[in-house]
Amino acid sequence: MPEVLSAPLVVEFPFTRSLGPVQSAFLTGLRERTVLGVRTLDGRTLVPPVEYDPATAEELRDLVEVAATGTVTTWAWNPSPRRGQPLERPFAWVLVRLDGADTALLHALDAPGPDAVRTGMRVRVRWARERSGAITDIACFEPYESEAAGQPNPHSGEFADPVTGIVAPARLDYTYSPGRAQTGYIEALAERRTVGERCPSCRKVYVPPRGACPTCGVATDERVEVGPAGTVTTYCIVNIKAKNLDIEVPYVYAHIALDGADLALHGRIGGIPYDQVRMGLRVEPVWTEDSRHPDHYRPTGEPDADYDTYKELI
Repeated sequence: MPEVLSAPLVVEFPFTRSLGPVQSAFLTGLRERTVLGVRTLDGRTLVPPVEYDPATAEELRDLVEVAATGTVTTWAWNPSPRRGQPLERPFAWVLVRLDGADTALLHALDAPGPDAVRTGMRVRVRWARERSGAITDIACFEPYESEAAGQPNPHSGEFADPVTGIVAPARLDYTYSPGRAQTGYIEALAERRTVGERCPSCRKVYVPPRGACPTCGVATDERVEVGPAGTVTTYCIVNIKAKNLDIEVPYVYAHIALDGADLALHGRIGGIPYDQVRMGLRVEPVWTEDSRHPDHYRPTGEPDADYDTYKELI
């Protein structure tokens, strides 16, 4: 059996959100070295604060200030920090119930090793040198022997120049493997061929292949070369330019049923004005130098396909 492909893959985007009065006060308070919580109707203090009571769903606005010291309620050692985590050296993830709070805050604890961490140990906030109104304004927690502080104090939540929105980068790093069927499909594309797989039961040819028939639920392993020409079954006109995509708008993105295939695939249509693209248009792939897949599809010059030949593929 040929080797199945795999490759590292990163999905990354900035997540932008606005803040309501509670979250705005909490993050602005961190910038000012102040930790705020919110008091529920039954008198509990929640840190981090939330806008609605998790038990009753009542709106919460009664802000209070809690201490920057607290107690570890539970922990886990992190021997290999990853990119973007609070500390570059091994540390402990801890849940800390700050003095005056009834819930715990998750953050990092700077400790020399797991033997130096225990449930019930006293810690305090280590503030970041530069603060902007984010949870990272707490650089981490550090061990600190002290008595528990008193009750939380009421706070107006008002600060100069409040933080009203945040941009949080979201990133997922993982290794992707397309599996046996799509590995064969990708390797064929490198040879400028398009290969699908035929279902042994219904005899339909699926491109790209999935390793199993989505209709019959049986495994597929008979490879079938299709195309290279095909028929536009349906399409859309794109009028919004995508970031980092060097294609002028408007352009057409279409479903294309390659000859011999029973499933339409996606492709961009070029070599023709966008307003002349139509259902039934016969097209062929255009490859660029060293490409691993068609850059776009262009008209072949053949007569349009009859609707009955592709109506089941729309």
